[in-house]
Amino acid sequence: MNPFGKAGLVGGAVSAAALGALAGITVGHRPAARRSGRRDRYAKEDFRLMSADRASIVAAEDGTALAVREVGPADAPLTVVFVHGYCLRMESWHFQRRQLEKRWGKAVRMVFFDQRGHGRSGVPAPASCTIGQLGRDLDVILQAVAPRGPVVLVGHSMGGMTILALARQVPELFGTKVIGVGLISTAAEGLNKTGLSRNLQNPVIDAFRLAVRTSPGLVQFGRGAARMLISPILRAASYGTDVSESLTRFSEWMLNQTSVTTIVNFLKSLELHDESAALPVIAELPSLVLCGDADMILPFSQSEATAAELPESELVRVVGAGHLVQLEFPIRVTDAIDRLVGRSIAEQGDSERTVVGG
Repeated sequence: MNPFGKAGLVGGAVSAAALGALAGITVGHRPAARRSGRRDRYAKEDFRLMSADRASIVAAEDGTALAVREVGPADAPLTVVFVHGYCLRMESWHFQRRQLEKRWGKAVRMVFFDQRGHGRSGVPAPASCTIGQLGRDLDVILQAVAPRGPVVLVGHSMGGMTILALARQVPELFGTKVIGVGLISTAAEGLNKTGLSRNLQNPVIDAFRLAVRTSPGLVQFGRGAARMLISPILRAASYGTDVSESLTRFSEWMLNQTSVTTIVNFLKSLELHDESAALPVIAELPSLVLCGDADMILPFSQSEATAAELPESELVRVVGAGHLVQLEFPIRVTDAIDRLVGRSIAEQGDSERTVVGG
């Protein structure tokens, strides 16, 4: 059966057989099958924790609604903003939200939000699905929910690219308002220079891009076919180890809840973006560069190259971790973020004492 329905897509040029073959390209990279009878360590984990946090809506510059959640006092002396990645949502920071609330208490406010087209946020125009626009969205979020006081930004994957896009476009924020930056499983340059590009450079992706621009309804009708192509790539790259069944279901829920138009509309920007000009902007700030060494989407070598440009960075290599390192090895990521915040606060204190002493 044609997965695009009776009408097909682009004159029926893309067949179900072709999609099936392309969808299977990453099978050889999948982790070993889970052993039967193994205890599910997250069987009782409440992955809905964030749904009870303080909620608000922030309007982006084009009116797109951005869903926000907050934890901690509104007048806390420091705010940490977490920015999620492609085909995820704010809940991808679930473990860090739970663990860091216990560590930081009332001393830090944590802010999470869904990027445009993801989670509870609004559906954007296709032309606005760019890394540059995400950087401007983050600027609006900061203005709305953290207009005063210092901020540390932490981004995973596309979320890290979002932070770099903000640094390129609004450099005056960094070293003044933004006092620390965490870059998790991300890169300053596009995916066409990484391992993922080998899986995305094909005419099927181009056909979907064209269809989204001309007939979004048709693409939604063929969402099953779109997921046959993209979802296996993302699933295979998610984890480098044999993880909990509940954790697998949780990450697949985030992927499956992402609109196929969002999946397709961001592809070109992910492939071609270049935010390398942002690295000098954050070079003197305390920073964290963390990645799993089994990450197929953004290999650890990308993080090594980024850290080499950031003299104040801590480079963390998580052995065996795939792309969703914050879910696969949550304590390693939580500890690293905790250290980043500690260094950022200490550096800010030193700077203030220097100014006063001068």
